[in-house]
Amino acid sequence: MKNKTFHKRKILVVFAGAFAMIFVLIGRLTYLMVFDAEYYQKKAEDLHERERDIKAARGEILDRNGKVLATNRTVCTISVIHSQIREAETVIDNLSELLEMNSSEVRKRVEKISSIERIKSNVDKKTGDKIRNLGMAGVKVDEDFKRFYPYDALASKVLGFTGADNQGIIGLEVKYDKYLKGVDGKILTTTDARGIELDGVAEDRKEPVAGNTLKISLDYNMQKYAMQMAEKVRQEKQAEKTAILLMNPQNGEIYAMVNVPEFNLNRPFELNTEEESDENMTDEQKQDALNQMWRNGCINDTYEPGSTFKIITASAGLEEGVVRLTDQFQCPGYKMVEDRRIRCHKVGGHGTENFVQGIQNSCNPVFIELGLRIGVDRFCDYFHKFGLMNLTGVDIPGEAGTIMHKKENIGQVELATISFGQSFQITPIQLAATVSALINGGKRVTPHFGTEILNEDGKVTKEFHYSEKKHIVSEKTSETMRILLESVVSEGSGKNAYVEGYRIGGKTATSQTLPRSANKYISSFVGFAPADDPEILGMCVIYDPQGIYYGGTIAAPVIGNIFEIYCLILALKNNWKCSILGKVRD
Repeated sequence: MKNKTFHKRKILVVFAGAFAMIFVLIGRLTYLMVFDAEYYQKKAEDLHERERDIKAARGEILDRNGKVLATNRTVCTISVIHSQIREAETVIDNLSELLEMNSSEVRKRVEKISSIERIKSNVDKKTGDKIRNLGMAGVKVDEDFKRFYPYDALASKVLGFTGADNQGIIGLEVKYDKYLKGVDGKILTTTDARGIELDGVAEDRKEPVAGNTLKISLDYNMQKYAMQMAEKVRQEKQAEKTAILLMNPQNGEIYAMVNVPEFNLNRPFELNTEEESDENMTDEQKQDALNQMWRNGCINDTYEPGSTFKIITASAGLEEGVVRLTDQFQCPGYKMVEDRRIRCHKVGGHGTENFVQGIQNSCNPVFIELGLRIGVDRFCDYFHKFGLMNLTGVDIPGEAGTIMHKKENIGQVELATISFGQSFQITPIQLAATVSALINGGKRVTPHFGTEILNEDGKVTKEFHYSEKKHIVSEKTSETMRILLESVVSEGSGKNAYVEGYRIGGKTATSQTLPRSANKYISSFVGFAPADDPEILGMCVIYDPQGIYYGGTIAAPVIGNIFEIYCLILALKNNWKCSILGKVRD
């Protein structure tokens, strides 16, 4: 009796355990089928779906007048699905011929066992259509987009370019990538367990979303003309390179930025000089050459500004109250500073001259004296006050900073050379931004290109705003500088920038590069118009010109010619009313 009871209990325990396990399994199954069904359905779909990307159209880049500077072209990606190919030799022969590829390379990819194998991307649409019309089993032709620049080299170092993934690499393309790039779509096809697409099952498509449009301050006509002028003077003077910068000194909008030689944006990995063949280059050498080709000298490179920096020294002297226009100076052709004889560009000297004549003559001894009057401490203070020790904030990546002595290392000799623009380095964009502030009434503006973001309907969704810093100099000092710099063009070293009817202010410069023994020079000119109320600031920098190398002789006429064309453009837009000319023609 005892044994029977014991066995009954054992049986009950076993049955209870079994029922409990069954109950748990039923509960688990119910949970999976009801509550977690969506998750596992998705997993199952993933196992039987093949995914192909559809590139989104990248947003266009427009100039200030709506001209398209960067857009897209429809291209195709050719792929094969190994399991679906029926006539491999036919596929290999046709793709090799139409894609202009080595047959062995095509064969390797066609015969590779994979779910999908890409043969070639960025194939022109005409070729893609030919391949599609052949109707070869296992061959897929997907359309996507490739970046296209209608004007090839125009503003190449400003616009930048994109990579194979359609993402920005340099220039505005990378700076505004988050606005320009779209959201890629997808093509989803259903397959069996072996990965073979099922006939009669429709494709699922997730449509791509195009990127937004970027509108910039650059003016196509001004950029094109400035590029022509830069290339002309570079060839005439057999110069290493030439840079031209045009901007609005009142708000920082950049109208043109040229760095010749430019490069072809549609072939950005081809070197732009015939002398530099990449055939015998290592990969590292080729990349270094490309990096140099892509550099935007106006922003990425520093140089000794030379006499154009006298604008800053003069402004600091006037602001500090250490000089008056009537102050008299002596220039015997040099000035002794401690034990150093620092020469003027005029060997025989300028003799007796007042401050106005000193800036007209670009006389080094006058500005050395002015720098010594200001003193090291205050001169360094003005470097900071004028914004020279900070980046300008221009919206192109890679801006270089000012290279300057530490304050404790600046002696009288260093101060003397700094006062006329030597022994330190700044970027062209930094000089342009600082001069803009000194002539516009004392407002430090941020140089920039980006102005608006537009949606697919052309409506403005975002306006870009840039910082300003007011009162870096007084309005009185700014007005005096405008008058002084206008006299440089009308009566002084900048005469070659003068064009009849214009009111232009400006300053020339000729600086020697390091090492001094190499006898290489940089010629430059910074000008603005109209002199009484500047609407445009222009800067031309010519690196290592051959023959005559004086900035007043070769750089000043370039800006004068550009200002003449600028005025003509304004006149045409405004029914022949042009403030720069100071005339009205109806």
